[in-house]
Amino acid sequence: MSRARFHIGQIVRHRMFPFRGVIFDVDPEFDNTEEWYMSIPEQARPRKDQPFYHLLAENAESEYIAYVSEQNLEHDEAGGPVNHPQLAEMFDGPIDGRYTLKASRRN
Repeated sequence: MSRARFHIGQIVRHRMFPFRGVIFDVDPEFDNTEEWYMSIPEQARPRKDQPFYHLLAENAESEYIAYVSEQNLEHDEAGGPVNHPQLAEMFDGPIDGRYTLKASRRN
């Protein structure tokens, strides 16, 4: 099992698809259904033995929740805010290109 490269509150973007988002949870390795995993085309299917990230995501058409492997994410250099309706419930910011968890959401 590898250590997560990205952290909660960080703005990231997908390497292959045109969306970006804010990380709100991290699984140390794949923790979704086998059905979800098998729905990914085989040539694009990521390894399961890496961190997977839950994102409050956006693309040009909508906002949604995404589940993405570490190998398919990179830091978002744009630095602008993400427009997702649930962001204000969980985070403050962005400040210096990063969101911080609201005190009421911290463990």
